[in-house]
Amino acid sequence: MKLLKILFLFLAIQVSAQQGGMWIPSLLQGMNENDMQALGSKLSAKDIYDVNHSSLKDAIGHFNGGCTSEVISKKGLLLTNHHCGFGQIQSHSSLEHDYLKDGFWAENYEDELPNNGLYVEFIVRIEDVTTQVLEGVTDTMTAKEKQAKTDGNSNRIQSAVTKEAWQDTKIKSFFKGNQYFLFVTERFNDIRLVGAPPTSIGKFGSDTDNWVWPRHTGDFSLFRIYADKKNRPAAYSKDNVPYKPKHFLPVSLDGISEGDFTLVFGFPGTTQEYLPAAAIKEITEDLNPSNIAIREAALKVIDAQMKASDEIRIQYASKQARIANAWKKWIGENLGIKKSNAIAKRKEAEAEFTKALKKKNLESQYGHLLPELEKQYEAFAPIDIKRNNFVEIFVRTNELMGMMFRLSQMENAAINGDDAFNVARESTKNRIKSVLKDFNVDVDQGVFEAIMPFYTDNVDPSIYKHTAFTNLESANAILDSAPGDFIEKLNADPAYAYAKPFIIEFYTKIEPEFQEKNTAINALETEYMKALMEVVPNERYYPDANSTLRVTYGQVRGYAPRDAVYYEPVSYLDGVMEKYIPGDYEFDVPQKLQDLYTSKDFGRYADANGKLPVCFLGTNHTTGGNSGSPAIDAHGNLIGLNFDRVWEGTMSDMNYDPEICRNIMVDVRYVLFVIDKYAGATRLIKEMKLVHPKK
Repeated sequence: MKLLKILFLFLAIQVSAQQGGMWIPSLLQGMNENDMQALGSKLSAKDIYDVNHSSLKDAIGHFNGGCTSEVISKKGLLLTNHHCGFGQIQSHSSLEHDYLKDGFWAENYEDELPNNGLYVEFIVRIEDVTTQVLEGVTDTMTAKEKQAKTDGNSNRIQSAVTKEAWQDTKIKSFFKGNQYFLFVTERFNDIRLVGAPPTSIGKFGSDTDNWVWPRHTGDFSLFRIYADKKNRPAAYSKDNVPYKPKHFLPVSLDGISEGDFTLVFGFPGTTQEYLPAAAIKEITEDLNPSNIAIREAALKVIDAQMKASDEIRIQYASKQARIANAWKKWIGENLGIKKSNAIAKRKEAEAEFTKALKKKNLESQYGHLLPELEKQYEAFAPIDIKRNNFVEIFVRTNELMGMMFRLSQMENAAINGDDAFNVARESTKNRIKSVLKDFNVDVDQGVFEAIMPFYTDNVDPSIYKHTAFTNLESANAILDSAPGDFIEKLNADPAYAYAKPFIIEFYTKIEPEFQEKNTAINALETEYMKALMEVVPNERYYPDANSTLRVTYGQVRGYAPRDAVYYEPVSYLDGVMEKYIPGDYEFDVPQKLQDLYTSKDFGRYADANGKLPVCFLGTNHTTGGNSGSPAIDAHGNLIGLNFDRVWEGTMSDMNYDPEICRNIMVDVRYVLFVIDKYAGATRLIKEMKLVHPKK
C-alpha cells in the first residue's frame, strides 16, 4: 500500500507539472523550479530570471507590443515570426520589389531596412508592489473609487522608482486586481528588417492550415536592434550601431525528440482562465458565432479579390491575415470548449467551491457571487453582442467605416478648441494616409455590402461614389480646413452622414450600457478570484495573461484529437511536398526548395534519419502574444519558434486541457536551413552561436 501511495504521488507530480500555466519569471523558485526539473530541465530559476546577472529574460523582447522576439547573436540579431513582421515586410514591398512573394535578405548592415514606429521592449526587473498599490483601498469603496485610489498609488510608486533616464516603468494588475507588479523596461526604437522568407515558406498553408496540425510553415523573420554608441535606446540614425545584448540565445543543432523539455518565454496577450461557466457559455454560444459570421462574410470578398489581382494581394495581405486569424481561432475555440465539455466541468468546479464555502462557513460572505454572475451575464449578452458587432464593422473590418469612426473623434476635438483639434488632426491624417496607402475602393465596398446587414437594414453602397475619403488628396482638403469649416465639410460628406447616427448611438447608448454592466461583472469577478484563492487555497493559481513577460513549460508531445486518430509531434519537409499545389496561393512551393528537397541537400540540419524537420508540438500553454516566443531546451538553447496552437486547443485561453491543448513551433533547424541553404545568407549563420548540447 505504501508503494502504491508513493507511485500515485509521483504520477501526480508528473501530471501537475504539465497542467498549463503562464508563470511570472521572477517567482519561479520553489514549486515551478521543481516542476521544470521533473520535466527534464537543467535550468535554475536564476538562469531564467536574474536582476544582478545576465539571464534568459534579457534575450526576450516584446515585439511592437503584440508579439515576442528573441536576440540570437551578440550583434542584436532578432528572431520573430514571419506573421509578426508581416506588416513591415509588406510596407517595404511593391510590384517592383515584391518581398512578400520573393522574400528579402540584406547582404550587409547597410541593406537592412529601417521601420518607422517599430519597437522592441525588454524587461529590466519585476517587483511586487501589491501592498503599496492597494494602500487605502477598502471594501466599502465603489469600483470607481477603488480604481481612482489604485491609479493614484501607482503613479506615486512609479515616480519614486530608481531607474536610468532612458528606462520606463509600468504597473500591471494580476488576479483580477488582487495583485500588482511593477515592470522597469527598456524600449529600442531603431529596428531594421534583415531577412524574411517568401510567403510560400513563411505563410505556407495560409488560412487552410492556420490553427491546425500538421503544420509545415517556416513562420520566421529576422530583424536587428540598433542602439547609439553607448549601447542605449535611440531613434533611428545612420550613426546607430548593432545592439550588444546582455544575453543572447545559443542555437541548438541537436533537435528535439518526443518527451524533451520545452520552455516558451514571451509576452502572452490575454487569457481568461478563471471565468465562471456562465461567461464561457455567453462567449461561445452568443459572442463568437456573431463575430465569426461577420468576418466570414468579409473574408469571402477579400479572398476573391486577392486571388484575382497581384496588386490587391499585396495591398490586403496583412489585413486579410489579421481578419482571418481571429475568425478561425474563434471557430476552433468553440469546438474545443464543446469537445472538452468545459462548461459542464466548470459548473462541477463551481459546485465544489460552493461546498467549500459551506464547510468554511463563508456562505454569507461569498455565497452570492456565482448566482449573481449568472444573472449578470444573462443580462449582459445582448449589449455585449451589439457592441462587438459595432466594433467589428466600424473599427476592425471595414476601412471606410473605420475612418468615419476616427473622424468622429476629430469632430469632437474641433469642438474643444484649436489645440485639441490640431493634435487630433495630425493623428487622423497619419492614420488615413496609412489606410489609403493599401486601399481598394471595390474591395472595401464589397466588404461593406457583405457585413453591414449584420448591423442594420440601412445599407447604402452609393456613399463610396461620393465620399471624399477614398482618396488622399480630397480627404486632406477637408482635414486641412479650419475647425469650423472642417465640421461643416465633414458633415456634408455622404459617408460621414451615413455613419454618424450609428456612431452617436454607440457613444450615447451602447457603450455606456456596456461599461455599466461590464464594470459590475468585473467587480464580482475580482471578488470571486479572491474567494477562490481563499476558499480553495491548495489549488495552483497562475495569473491570466496581460501582455507581461511569462514562462510556460512543458514537453514535446503528440496528441489524439478524436477517436482512432493520433498526431505525431514532428512534421517534415516531406509534408510540404505532399501538400504542394503548383501556382496555389496557399500551397505553392518555390522551385529552389523543390530542388533542395529532390537532392536531399539539407546540410547539417537534417535529423538522424536524414529528414528535414519543419515544425513540432509541445504542451506549453500559449496564446496570442506568444507568437515569436522562443522554444528553449533544457539547457537554455533555442530549439524552435512558437507561432500557433492546434485548432482544438485554442480554447486554452479559457480552459487549458493537457489532453488536447498543444502549441506549434517552427523547428530552428528548418529556420537555419532556409537561411543557409535556401537563401544563401551565410553571414547570418556565422553570426549565431550554434551548439550541440546533447553531444
